[in-house]
Amino acid sequence: MSFRFLLSHAMGNANVREALTALHEHDLLAEYWTTIRWNPESAVNAILPGRVRAELNRRSYPQVPRHLVHTQSWREVARLLALRAGGGQWTRRNESFLSVASVCYALDRAAAKRIERGGIDAVYAYEDGALETFRAARCQGINTVYELPTAHWKYKRELLMEEAELCPGWADTITCGEDSEEKTDRKDAELELADLILVPCHYLIETLPESIRHGTRIQVCPYGAPPVAIRARAARHSKLRVLFVGALTQGKGLAYLLRALHQVDSVVEVTLIGSRVGTCAELDEALARYRYIPTLPHSQVLAEMEKHDVLVFPSLTEGYGLVILEALSRGLPVITTRNTGGPEVIRDGCEGYFVPVRSADAIAEKLERLAGDRDLLEAMSEAALERAQECTWQKYRELLASILEQVMKPVEDSSCAQDQH
Repeated sequence: MSFRFLLSHAMGNANVREALTALHEHDLLAEYWTTIRWNPESAVNAILPGRVRAELNRRSYPQVPRHLVHTQSWREVARLLALRAGGGQWTRRNESFLSVASVCYALDRAAAKRIERGGIDAVYAYEDGALETFRAARCQGINTVYELPTAHWKYKRELLMEEAELCPGWADTITCGEDSEEKTDRKDAELELADLILVPCHYLIETLPESIRHGTRIQVCPYGAPPVAIRARAARHSKLRVLFVGALTQGKGLAYLLRALHQVDSVVEVTLIGSRVGTCAELDEALARYRYIPTLPHSQVLAEMEKHDVLVFPSLTEGYGLVILEALSRGLPVITTRNTGGPEVIRDGCEGYFVPVRSADAIAEKLERLAGDRDLLEAMSEAALERAQECTWQKYRELLASILEQVMKPVEDSSCAQDQH
């Protein structure tokens, strides 16, 4: 029996686009519901300010026919306008009318109403945008698939609240405690209603509550790397060129990276790419010391990677660091922790190194090793490129379609009345 999915996501992130493509390629897509579907060929596109144009072009979906894409646009458009107008009070808090959470909830309600009209075989949704969709699906007796690309909220909150105590100077950069009880209850309800949970790495399974781990079918489907760019053999620099890409928060383990860099300062050149969150004196000092780029389009981030020797990504907890795969595709070995999805693609000592979380000394030791052995660095760079060629988005799409085709089956019992309360 062939199943066709209604897939919904408010923003259309990179992994969402690949899932969308997988469903369409394998004739598994009934409809895609999102907030904005932009046409980059429109006359208006040419006269928009550059940043607005870049944001809207990111919301185009050329991989699927237009008639399969359904939108609920006005709230997301209002949120983007409010951000440009400096209306942070309307967008930042989860309870705010134009917050990302509110945008996701509104799309969730719209998708649920569509499901109530029938004609959908299964639904595929994401965190903060699945509750009403799944409830409607249960009423219709159809399967629910939930993709969770991040650690469970409770695990993440406990870990990062502990971190705020260990590094109080960085506490303002840690924002995981802002979710209301209503929002976290909603996340748990979504998980409970899922017939299948998809995660991109085994680490995320470990963060789930025991009742979910043992009571729900869970499948691992790792994400993919961009097309590999063959690195030209560059002249060796006197210093190791070190790159960090990500939000400048302590959730990324940034304090430990900066302390490691102080230990090896004489042998490294450093670039930090990412937006600031909160205030931190130690970070201020680092941004004045090192090359800092607040934001770049994705293509330019990849170009920056080609100018560096190694990516350091010491996150305390990460759903699946796509930046790791991006770095490998540009020939960069990666120094990271095992809490990032890195173990799905990196072999320790081959394409990169694993370091314990919260260990500046371990990061410094690996950087010093690479700085002092350029033949080792070159060999690891070649291994990174080879590994990225194995971990393609095409492979992800084929695995995802295979999982969905194998596990989907009719739901025997509807729990509509129970799930509404």
